[in-house]
This record gives sequence, C-alpha cells and structure tokens, in this order.
Amino acid sequence: MRLRLDLAYDGTGFRGWARQPGLRTVQGTLEAAIARILGGDPTLVVAGRTDAGVHASGQVAHLDLTEAQQVRLAKGRNPDPDALAARLTGVLGQYPDLAVHRSTIAVAGFDARFSAVWRRYSYRIADRATGYDPLDRLRTTTVNAMLDVDAMDEAARSLIGLHDFAAYCKWRDGATTIRTLLEFDWHRADDGVLVANVKADAFCHSMVRALVGACVGVGQGRLTPSDVVEIREAGERTSETKVLAARGLTLAEVGYPADDLLALRAEQTRARRSLDED
Repeated sequence: MRLRLDLAYDGTGFRGWARQPGLRTVQGTLEAAIARILGGDPTLVVAGRTDAGVHASGQVAHLDLTEAQQVRLAKGRNPDPDALAARLTGVLGQYPDLAVHRSTIAVAGFDARFSAVWRRYSYRIADRATGYDPLDRLRTTTVNAMLDVDAMDEAARSLIGLHDFAAYCKWRDGATTIRTLLEFDWHRADDGVLVANVKADAFCHSMVRALVGACVGVGQGRLTPSDVVEIREAGERTSETKVLAARGLTLAEVGYPADDLLALRAEQTRARRSLDED
C-alpha cells in the first residue's frame, strides 16, 4: 500500500528535508513519528527536497507500507489511512513546527517526486517601504533598500521559458540545469511585503533564491532587467547576483497530472533527469 502525505513545516528548526545523522531534519522527524505508530523503518519520498531553513505549506510525500505496517494501521482505533495524519498530530505535539494535513491511499502510479509536473514557491521580502515586522522574521527576508517592484517584475518575467539556468544554480555533478520556468512575477501584498511567485517543472539547487537575488539587484538599481537575461545566457555564476536567505522561501504547491497519466509522467521524468530541488 502506498500512502500520499500532504504536509507543511516551518523550516527554521530543521537542517533541510533530507535525513542526516545527528541532525534534526523534516524527513528524519517525520519518519521517526511514523515508526512510533506503525513500526518498521519507514522511508519517505518527497516532491521537493528543501534546504535548511526553507519552509513548506504544500509539500507532498509518499510512503510505501509493509504488510506488518498495514496490519498495525488497520488495528488502530480508526483503520482509515486518513486517520494516520491525526495520529501523527498526537505524536508530534500540540504546537509542532511540522504537520501532516492529509494521509490518503495513493492513486495507482503516483510518485510524489517523479509524477510531479510543477512546483510553486513563494518568496517574501520586507524593504524600507515595508519596515521590519518581528512577528514575520522567520518567514521574511529583510533588504535594507527601497526596492522597485515593477522593475523586479519585469526582470522576472523576462526569464520565463525553457532555458539552461546554470548561472542561477549551485553546480552538482551529473545534474542538469535545464529547466522550464513557467511563472515568475512580483507584487506587493496588502501588508507591503514584496512577494515572488515562482513556478517551474523543477528547480535545481538554490535556483529560486538565486533568481530572487538577481531581481533584488534590479530592484536596487544595480542591475537592469536585460542584465539578468544576459547573466542567464552567459551560463556561469557571477558575484553580481547573490543567493538570498532561506527564511523567505516557502514551497507553496506541487502539481500533478490526471490520475491516468501519473505513471507515465513518473517514467518520463526518470528517463530525462535526476531532480535536485531548491
């Protein structure tokens, strides 16, 4: 039996998603909680492997249960797989920084990582016009400048499309940097915070925060919208742009195709590349 888990977390206290010996991670914490309920050695597969300090409001993972774990799930007070989320809440505590909102039996062919067709991130920045709000300090990056959101939006939209984003990715041996950036735009929210919407088929390591950093350079007047395109076309990392802090970044949503296309999508993705998420 494969379960789909829909979850959210405040990444501040985690050293990223992936399990690491001796470090508190989202995967390690959640697998330990599942093991307390179902036993065994559960292993989660996730849609987007977030870095240390990155948050998620719409993360998706899957878990394959052994026969013994299925028996323990069925012997619970409520054998419905949907109840696993509620039981995890009891294990994780009343005010945890990690929550599983839903646990359901996955549709045939579903793979949280390889079936995904897109991921959407948001990034929040408070500039001089916004001011510093201590209540938002864990999910918002502060930039000590007056940022031109219209110029940032123009720069962001100029990067949309299928391109090699090597200039905006941290290099990893054997990983491709070719991505399709589906949406990239900026606006000021009602509270004055600048918010980026970034959607792509997948993201290479540090890509979102590097793209955001380039747009901040435009907002400050150090770069022009055409500069960020030229940097992308040059294909090399440059000191003209910086990777912004993880605290402002949230994985907001993961998109999947129709149920009858899930297995095909997973097969196509595995054949094309290995995904390295921001």
